[in-house]
Amino acid sequence: MINNTRQPVQLRGLLSAVCLALAVITSAQAHAEQKKMLGPYEAHYVVVQSTFFSEDVAAKYDIVRGRDRALMNVSFLDESLTPVPVQLTGTVKNLLSQEADLDFREVREGPAIYYLAEVRHTDRETLRFRIEVTTPDGEVRALEFQQQMFWDGR
Repeated sequence: MINNTRQPVQLRGLLSAVCLALAVITSAQAHAEQKKMLGPYEAHYVVVQSTFFSEDVAAKYDIVRGRDRALMNVSFLDESLTPVPVQLTGTVKNLLSQEADLDFREVREGPAIYYLAEVRHTDRETLRFRIEVTTPDGEVRALEFQQQMFWDGR
């Protein structure tokens, strides 16, 4: 977990970079925001190439940069569009059924709450994500999606 009381400026840089990445990816891939409803909660998610982040930002947040690595950002909002804390566990699986656990880190800045997890992948690999979310009401819900991953320069 990143402590926002010690690193507010650095955290803003990371969150700004993730938000910018979302905008770039959304426009580049010509599809709408990645969002799913989980009961009364909105789950917003994006998977971004780790090389999108500068070396300085990656070093500050212990993000391993590489063409075979990406960073997942997930956040949850209640019906009033207020960020809510959740508990997450998850896995990522390729089409050969090779599976890896997702290790989420919580990031808080002001009212914003984000969950980050690093993902490894090969070029042109389709990954299936399954995330178990325990929402504030105590319910366990599943966020599932798949995404094709590419190495930089594609």
